[in-house]
Amino acid sequence: MNYLAHAFLSFNNEHITIGNFIADHIKLADADKLPPEIKKGVLIHRRIDYFTDTHPLFIKSKRHFYEGFERYSGVLVDIYYDYILAKNFDKYSEVGLEPFVKNIYSVLEKNKEHLPESSIGFLNYVLQRNTFFEYSKIEGIELVLQHLSYRINHGVFLNESLPLFLKYEKEIEEEFIDFFEDLIKDVKSFK
Repeated sequence: MNYLAHAFLSFNNEHITIGNFIADHIKLADADKLPPEIKKGVLIHRRIDYFTDTHPLFIKSKRHFYEGFERYSGVLVDIYYDYILAKNFDKYSEVGLEPFVKNIYSVLEKNKEHLPESSIGFLNYVLQRNTFFEYSKIEGIELVLQHLSYRINHGVFLNESLPLFLKYEKEIEEEFIDFFEDLIKDVKSFK
């Protein structure tokens, strides 16, 4: 899952939100130096990633991108799943997407002392572009994929996967709905 889903799956716990946000920017050994609740967020993030990568519906969604993007299919599904979550956010949350995102940004900004430098840099990027909210628009997803293509610098333009997504959008959305229900249950059971 991508950043919006990780934030949502923090279930309004500030410390879990911080850990979930920084998890890709730190080593697990460094998580031991964090306050326990933030460390729990890091562990939840890792659990979400493992659950996602091994779930049959996520694997099925990846296959839609095997025409030219097989190597990056997992990353693409992560991002397109965030788009589906964002555009259907009212189905999952009592709070609308915009106020939810503003709250996440506020939590992260006021807790910068717990963020490694790479997370602060990424947060600044997110804030400048309102990235989490922009996930709700195809144009926003296209821009995220374009920027990601330049960051990974493998000569692959991930934004060119958009026609495949639009071709299979209905199927991917159906897969997401069932998958996300399973993921929510799993995260809620995490102790």
